[in-house]
This record gives sequence, C-alpha cells and structure tokens, in this order.
Amino acid sequence: MTIKAIIFDLDDTLLWDKKSVQEAFFKTCKLAEEKYTISAVRLEEAVRKEARALYEGYDTYEFTKMIGINPFEGLWGEFLEEHASFPKMRELIRFYRKDAWTKGLLALGIDDPEFGEELAEAFPENRKKSPFVYEETFSVLNQLKGKYSLLLLTNGSPHLQNTKLSITPEISPYFDHIVISGDFGRGKPDPSIFEHAVSLIGVDKSECIMVGDNLMTDILGANRAGIKSVWINREKAEKQDVLPTYEIHQLEELFAILD
Repeated sequence: MTIKAIIFDLDDTLLWDKKSVQEAFFKTCKLAEEKYTISAVRLEEAVRKEARALYEGYDTYEFTKMIGINPFEGLWGEFLEEHASFPKMRELIRFYRKDAWTKGLLALGIDDPEFGEELAEAFPENRKKSPFVYEETFSVLNQLKGKYSLLLLTNGSPHLQNTKLSITPEISPYFDHIVISGDFGRGKPDPSIFEHAVSLIGVDKSECIMVGDNLMTDILGANRAGIKSVWINREKAEKQDVLPTYEIHQLEELFAILD
C-alpha cells in the first residue's frame, strides 16, 4: 500500500542532540579547566557518571523511563508541567544538578560546592545556546512537505521538547501534528503512543512509516504497533534483537524507500 504519512523522531533523527549536549558539556567543563587546571574531558566523564547514578536513585526514575527523559535532559530541563510526576521532578532537579556537578568535581579532587552550583547553572544556558540540526534535515523535510502527512513523535517533557523546538524554530512548521510523550502519558516504545499518532493523521497503519535513530524506542515501538520502520543508523551501530523494516545511514536515503 502507498505510504501517505511519515512519523519522525526528533532527537538525533532531525536534531543533533548528542552534539548539542557534547558542546554544552565542553563549554561548561572548560570553566573548571580554566579555574582549577583539571581535564575538561575527565570532568565530563565524572559528571555524566554521577548524574546517571543520582538520577536512577530518585523515586521519579520509573516515570522518567516511561516518558523517556534521560539524565542529561535533567541537567537542563525545568519540568514546569503540573501533571503526573513533573512537580516532584521540578523539586528534585536543582539539587540533582548541583550534586551531579559537585560530585563530578569531587571525583577529580576538587571540593567546591559553590563552584559546582555555578557549573550547574552554566550548563542549561550553554545547552540552549548550542542547537544543532543535521545538515540534511531541512532539505529532506522540504521535499516531503505537501506530499505526505508529517507527524513529529518525541519522548520527553513537553516544556523541554518545546524548548528544543523553540531554539530551532524552523522545524515545527513542517509538521501537521507534534506528539510529546509527557503530554500523552506514555513514551516510546509503548505501542499506544504510536496508535495515538496514527489516529491523529487519520490513515491506516499500513500507510504510515516511522523514522527514528533509536532501536529500543522508535523501532521497537513501531514494530509493536504494526507500523513499518526506518532505522537511521548514522553511526553504523550493530543491530540488536530489534529489527527495523529498513535501515539507512543518511536521511536522504529515505526517498529510495518511499519511491
């Protein structure tokens, strides 16, 4: 059956989120390198490790897993939503940020909680100033707009995902619908969010295709919902137990599948 609708993931499919996070860490850790002559690279490794450990220890962790909010989004998200576990996350987050950076410094022998708090405040600003979009994103969306129904399906906090879209304002107008897991109540790979997306577009599942970079969320969820999937594997990672319908390495390769 002819494809009439394309569902796109956002982070690391259209937006180059990994690079944005990397750049924010680089700029923030450089402040510590300049002040204490420590390795910015080693500090980043330490902060990432401490952030993961702290994040997984909170009683909001199961909720964040279900919605799809990772520890590094916790380092800059505000979680202003008033439903579900977001208010609790908002309470925790300022302590989480300070503790992650302070413990990261401590792992490198620097005991300076005040500076840890300074770095915790610098990271969100550096992340907001570091929006990266893949070079091919807009050329591909330009060619698809008007020919297919386009829906953006992204995991995360609505405020945070909308912040990403607000600092890259060219993306949103391409889409007929934007679905964020924190609004819906469950995240990818839960099939219900895919079924909801298809219902908004108003086509049959067989007329949809899902494009995403993450096997365990985008592709697994599409498979569970009975939707054809395209795994964009830019890093040429090994396949796991989850098998996409198609695999591409650049977004422009999508046209050959659609044709």
